[in-house]
Amino acid sequence: MATVTFDTLKFVKTLKEAGISEPQAEAFSTAVRESHEAADVATKGDITDLRHEMKELETGLRHEIKELETGLRHEIKELETNLRHEIGDLRHEVKEFETGLRHEIGDLRHEMKELDSRRQGEMLLLKWMLGILIAGMASLVLKAFFGA
Repeated sequence: MATVTFDTLKFVKTLKEAGISEPQAEAFSTAVRESHEAADVATKGDITDLRHEMKELETGLRHEIKELETGLRHEIKELETNLRHEIGDLRHEVKEFETGLRHEIGDLRHEMKELDSRRQGEMLLLKWMLGILIAGMASLVLKAFFGA
């Protein structure tokens, strides 16, 4: 802080001209000077300096904020690009997985048709065999009752 200028000689002269004795005027002057020295008072110059420092600080902070904003925007763009690539990769993997599942389902359907076809063939064979067996049994029963 700047010191307050105090003209002690002029102060003493002013008090003497007002009729106060020189020792008393000097005592008043000393007391006022010491009180000014003890007081921590800001001057107009101090306030002007402080305003200037605050303006510089504000300018610096605005510049830092601008740089941070630019950096964050760049990082966000990079993250967005990376996410888009990852999403694209995931879509590709899902399509491959879907295609694989469709092939497996198609293969299972084909196997099911083959099994169904084979089962139908086996059922037809069993029907014929059962028919022949029943016919053979019927002929034996008829021969036993009507026998020759």
